[in-house]
Amino acid sequence: MTRHTGRSWARVMSAHSDRRPRSRRPHDPSGTAGWRGRFQRLTPRMPSGGRRTSWLRMRTVAGQVFLLQLVIVLLLIGASLVSLVVLSRHESSTEARNRCRAVATSFANSPGVVQAVRSPDPTAALQPRAEAVRKASDVDFVVVMTTKGIRLTHPNPERIGEHFIGTIGPSLKGRTITETVPGTLGRSVRAVTPIKDSHGKVAGLVSAGITVDKVNSLANHEVPLLLGAAGASLVLATGGTALVSRRVRRQTHGLDPIEMTRMYDHHDAVLHVVREGVLIVGGDGRLVLANDEAVRLLGLPAHPEGRHVTDLGLDPEMAGLLASGRVASDEVLSTGDRLLAVNNRSTDRDGGPPGSVATLRDTTELRALTGQAEAAQKRLKLLYDAGVQIGTTLDVTRTAEELARVAVPRYADFVTVDLAEATLRGEEPAGASNRTEVRRTAVVGIRDDHPFYELGTLILFRPDTPQAWSLEHGRGAVEPDLRLAAGWRAQDAEVSAGIIAYGVHSMVTAPLLARGVLLGVVNFWRSERPEPFDEEDVSLAEDLANHAAVCIDNARRYTHEHTMAETLQRSLLPQMLPEQNALDVAYRYLPAEAGVGGDWFDVIPLPGARVALVVGDVVGHGLLAAATMGRLRTAVHNFASLDLPPDEVLSLLDELVARTDHDEGITDSGAVVTGATCLYAIYDPVTRLCSMARAGHPPPALVGTDGSVEFLDLPAGTPLGLGGLPFETVELRLPEASHLVLYTDGLVEDRHREIDAGLGLLRTALAHPARGPEEICSAVLDALLPKCPSDDIALIVARTRVLPPDRIAEWEVHSHPSEVARVRAEVLRRLTEWDLDEVAYTTELILSELVTNAIRYATGPIRVRLLRDRTLICEVSDSSSTSPHLRYAKATDEGGRGLFLVAQFTERWGTRYTTAGKVIWAEQSLP
Repeated sequence: MTRHTGRSWARVMSAHSDRRPRSRRPHDPSGTAGWRGRFQRLTPRMPSGGRRTSWLRMRTVAGQVFLLQLVIVLLLIGASLVSLVVLSRHESSTEARNRCRAVATSFANSPGVVQAVRSPDPTAALQPRAEAVRKASDVDFVVVMTTKGIRLTHPNPERIGEHFIGTIGPSLKGRTITETVPGTLGRSVRAVTPIKDSHGKVAGLVSAGITVDKVNSLANHEVPLLLGAAGASLVLATGGTALVSRRVRRQTHGLDPIEMTRMYDHHDAVLHVVREGVLIVGGDGRLVLANDEAVRLLGLPAHPEGRHVTDLGLDPEMAGLLASGRVASDEVLSTGDRLLAVNNRSTDRDGGPPGSVATLRDTTELRALTGQAEAAQKRLKLLYDAGVQIGTTLDVTRTAEELARVAVPRYADFVTVDLAEATLRGEEPAGASNRTEVRRTAVVGIRDDHPFYELGTLILFRPDTPQAWSLEHGRGAVEPDLRLAAGWRAQDAEVSAGIIAYGVHSMVTAPLLARGVLLGVVNFWRSERPEPFDEEDVSLAEDLANHAAVCIDNARRYTHEHTMAETLQRSLLPQMLPEQNALDVAYRYLPAEAGVGGDWFDVIPLPGARVALVVGDVVGHGLLAAATMGRLRTAVHNFASLDLPPDEVLSLLDELVARTDHDEGITDSGAVVTGATCLYAIYDPVTRLCSMARAGHPPPALVGTDGSVEFLDLPAGTPLGLGGLPFETVELRLPEASHLVLYTDGLVEDRHREIDAGLGLLRTALAHPARGPEEICSAVLDALLPKCPSDDIALIVARTRVLPPDRIAEWEVHSHPSEVARVRAEVLRRLTEWDLDEVAYTTELILSELVTNAIRYATGPIRVRLLRDRTLICEVSDSSSTSPHLRYAKATDEGGRGLFLVAQFTERWGTRYTTAGKVIWAEQSLP
């Protein structure tokens, strides 16, 4: 190589390589040594025996240039040093203001500060916190003060209680300010911010600050560094100035050819070894340099230098980027079967020659691995979301919809779920098969319109469809191209054609298999996403289906148990109200969403035209609560047939529950598993008296005819099963046409509402006159029914009636046999007035026997009463507590046949005890 060629290559390489960052090229020690040798030979060598001429002589051009450049460098360094110091101090001051503002604001908004400021001893509460914050945030003080500027905290405890030195007016108006003012610790930068309570009122102030000396010390720490940098800059500038001066002095002298050749050899070796493609393009779009890696990556022809980049056979996008010279950073372009990351920079910055330098990096394998990792991560994320979002409720249909929604649109564009009928009903499924009819349960997609079967459609899949194969084999199946799926298209040619015309092109189906039982099938469809489903997608579909199947089976089991419990409970509750004339009754019963409970109610007709109202609540939910409720309701009916007062009925129920706990419900720890509350009331339409007692149950409400509402003050009593305390009966005389409201606690209390608030809402809902029982029930539920009842709700509204006086007849009977005839005559006369001559004979016979028995065996006054209600009721009362018994009289007995005749001629008869004695009653059907 000639000396001239070496100089030309050096100029080309220097023009391009000096404009690019050198971090991409290997650093070669030999090349460095070559340059170092070059610098050493810049000093001219004088002839032997001559004296070396100093280039620092001032009368030479080089000396003057050196001196002038040195002065300029010194001025620039001095100006830069001053600017950096000033800027450093400004930044330190700004940072100090921001820190003070942040510390003061954070302290003012921290929990408990408002309460501490308003506490009796705010300094004791705030001083430790302020000092802790001061030390942690590296400020000089954190001062809390009152709205009058009196310090509550200070680093120097002796300053506490003094007035704060600074501006607090804007902060009292709610603003945060920063300022630099003198203080107790010296001149300082401080921030003052208000402490606001929940109503936005300023309760106090917080100030945080740093002394100016500390701020300046922060800036002064950087002065040695700046001086060192200035000294280093001066040394480098002096060396550079000397180099320029030498260059000027010897501008006609060139480099040593040996050093130039060595530099070229090393540079050429680097271009051949580096594993990044390097392209240098001139300003005219012609290729100046391409290393071996660039030739390999782009498939360039031999000796491409000098040719235009558009004539090298490159892809249009790559050729356009190189020819345009635009800036690109890690831009991925496709070239053949490779993906290249391209960086392109212009070389004409800072006065360089026109053109650009491009580096190429092969990312084909990295992109493939990255794509696989991203796909795996998306799959795991989808499965995680499925585990969180599927099965949030114990509803089969909702769970199927959740499965569909979690897969759209991340996995499929549309999802359909088909379940067996037994699964939807909550029954124990025998297992779906390819011959089982399934019902379309969920359809979810990226759009509301869809071409699939509508919800609720019964589907029987043909044996050659993917769904039937999946149900038969218990595995997923894929149809990459639905146009080629002959079996699927034969299922329903019209619907299949509509699905394909809609744009759906691929499908994956997976069985819903849980605990070895097939519940149905799920189908995933793609329309907008161009890539079809493949075999890898089948495993993901199966994973989603398996998790959803377990959730659906759990919901099915819950539905099954809930249905059984609800059926049992409804079978144990009254199916219809009995006929009676004492009360107009309306009722509502709503089971809880979470599970059937043990609430119950009853309306029980009693002798003497009376009616008993019962409302109860068994603790707990489920089958056990429903069964316990059935026991208690049966027991109440039995005890009511004995015509006992309310307190005695509750006592017997309490004993029954306690015995049940003892026999069945005591756990190892002795905890009672059975418990109940109950309210029992008896209303008499003749006297308008209502006898009531309760066992831990909410009090009843009485609604007057004017709309006034009163919660009756009954002794609460203990819940049934606790025992130990007696129950108390309260008698009240109720106005005619008033409403007695009985309810369970599920109406007035739930997890979001206290019972007092519920009672207030109930009072408001009831406070409307001139409404019937049905209207009251509807109004109460509209006002109090929660969206998702967590407990059963039972409600009874009873409007009182009064038996008219013309339907009542009473007589006093003296204890003498002659009185029997008089009573018979009075009764016959009254029956004639009532137009009941048809029953006159039997009534006369019944009263004769009952009055005769009372005169013979009883003591004290005797009363006879006739009531014309739904039946004709005959009552004979006396002061004796001895009850007659029905028996079969022997042929030789003189008595014992009276009650037998009474039992034969009446529908029913019996005895009830009162506080004054007993009442023997008998009822006859009216003609």
